[in-house]
Amino acid sequence: MKYNTYIFDLDGTLLDTLTDLAASCNYALRMHGMPEHSIDDVRRFVGNGVRKLMERAIPDGDANPDFEATFATFREHYMHHSLDTTRPYPGIPEVLVELKTRGCKLAVVSNKMMAATVDLCRHFFPDTIEVAIGEHEAEGIRKKPAPDTVFAALKQLGVDKDGAVYVGDSDVDIATARNSGLPCISVLWGFRDREFLIEHGGETFISAPSELLRV
Repeated sequence: MKYNTYIFDLDGTLLDTLTDLAASCNYALRMHGMPEHSIDDVRRFVGNGVRKLMERAIPDGDANPDFEATFATFREHYMHHSLDTTRPYPGIPEVLVELKTRGCKLAVVSNKMMAATVDLCRHFFPDTIEVAIGEHEAEGIRKKPAPDTVFAALKQLGVDKDGAVYVGDSDVDIATARNSGLPCISVLWGFRDREFLIEHGGETFISAPSELLRV
């Protein structure tokens, strides 16, 4: 195999989280008297962490005087409802098991809240994902597309960059891989289409999880 370490994005790559994110977003907006958004709107908003999601969803973003209260409502609702409809994309669990069987190291690096990232990985991938890192609260640890959390994952896995690849579905993931000095595999079943990914520097694409076993 070409790679022995796989660093995965979570939302839009391993898990289809869009419906639950949209539900929590619209719940928060509704509770604070703000207009709600369609699933397609929320699809365009995601990819840079939940704070950025809500900055895009709330009128005037973080300049809105009710931003922090609305964002807090979103966070609380999502932590209780992140498993309502979220599921792995078809074929993902089987591919992770096969990669693990082949001796590969597997980690998740996400801009999702740390607690939600860890909880979702424990729930869906307890025997395959060894390290799960979300939005880091430690001072000096920057979120994607900075390379900090990728380097933290590699350190926790006990490996270096040789033989490692980043797998994601967005422009942020492409930039994260580039900033980390890793090759990037962009998946086409997530939140962004091929044309968008090509515009943002995507070069290697897969249309089904099973293709990970052949690249």
